[in-house]
Amino acid sequence: MSAEAKAHAPRRVRLLEVDLLRFLAALAVVLYHYTGSRGGPFEGEKARELFRPVSALTQFGYLGVELFFLISGFVILMSVWGRSMADFAVSRIVRLYPAYWFAVLLIGVIYYTTGLGWGELETVIPNLTMFQQGMGVRNASNVFWTLWTEMHFYALISILVIAGVTYQRCITFMASWSVLSVFAHESNSKIAESLLIPEYAPFFIAGMAFYLIHRFGSSLLLWLFVGFSWACAVRYAVPAAVEKAYRIAPADAWPAVAIIVTLTFAIMALVATGKLSWLRWRFFATLGALTYPVYLIHYDVAPPLARLIYPAMAPWTATLTIIVIVLAAAYAIHKLVEEPLAAWLKPRLRESFARLQTADTGTRRGRRARPSGTSPDDPAARVPHTNESEVSPLPARTVPQPGEEPHGSTPSAPIGSTI
Repeated sequence: MSAEAKAHAPRRVRLLEVDLLRFLAALAVVLYHYTGSRGGPFEGEKARELFRPVSALTQFGYLGVELFFLISGFVILMSVWGRSMADFAVSRIVRLYPAYWFAVLLIGVIYYTTGLGWGELETVIPNLTMFQQGMGVRNASNVFWTLWTEMHFYALISILVIAGVTYQRCITFMASWSVLSVFAHESNSKIAESLLIPEYAPFFIAGMAFYLIHRFGSSLLLWLFVGFSWACAVRYAVPAAVEKAYRIAPADAWPAVAIIVTLTFAIMALVATGKLSWLRWRFFATLGALTYPVYLIHYDVAPPLARLIYPAMAPWTATLTIIVIVLAAAYAIHKLVEEPLAAWLKPRLRESFARLQTADTGTRRGRRARPSGTSPDDPAARVPHTNESEVSPLPARTVPQPGEEPHGSTPSAPIGSTI
């Protein structure tokens, strides 16, 4: 975005309804692991049996991940609009890695102090990269697989960022990915499926379509993208729930899976059309900030905590106690790990990427590269900083005419990543 565009950028506001949805999606996953799964944190007990009849509902909480992916498609497209590849890379590193590094090290500590989990040193070290799944190394936590799926999405959308994000290019990107992902599934090619993630592509693509609706207003073409993605999402979600070897849900539960997937699409449609904009409680921003650390640690801290308090406490009392401890720990991680590390990493990463540009143009190296003829105190020599926890209000809801590209940008907090 040009300096002139930045100077005339409107005041930014945050999409608090998205923060709330992220937290609710994370809570659904937590309740699934604690009360609805075939395992659970209580040694010798199956959560699905221990918490009947509530588990008849919470056994579908794993579908909160699908809502995460929808939100990610929406928010990542919003966050890359008008930004460079360097901006995108910095935002992803700063957002994902500080809490993740802490979680991986915590899993190692849990393993070496209790013997629980998969925190062996040979597992922890490659897990610190977040690329362990691609290396053939098991995830230190069962929830980390979603981060690898997000990485695939980031790699794909990087193509769009490098080309330059415009309305027309988004449509081309979404159409190409939609069709090629179906071809990848048909081909049964591991390479094609790894690159195009056909099982989860519909959620990311629909999220992108919802953002375009949010930014430019409804159009038949965008709703056709949503409808096509919904049909594919249901097609992939049902077999994943009831047919695979691990059978997340009972074999007769497929109507519930289809209904819940449909509800996640309906909720995002409400966000896209502004029907949830009345959710303006500022505390939702705090809940949104807790979502990522809650997701990262809840699975692995629960078993050792359960050992300490169960069966001395009743199952529900123990579960609620663990949830409160997880929320408190997540808040501490956000304040003591994420915020300080982000504040340290962001300017240094920006300077590192700035040096790539100056090195290519032959500018001399120094502590901070700056245009010739400027002093260190010259505002023109400073690296611009933006508040990534906020997003610009929408421009006029006008779909670009043929040959015309949308103006302005809508930077956003990277509040969809996940997980």
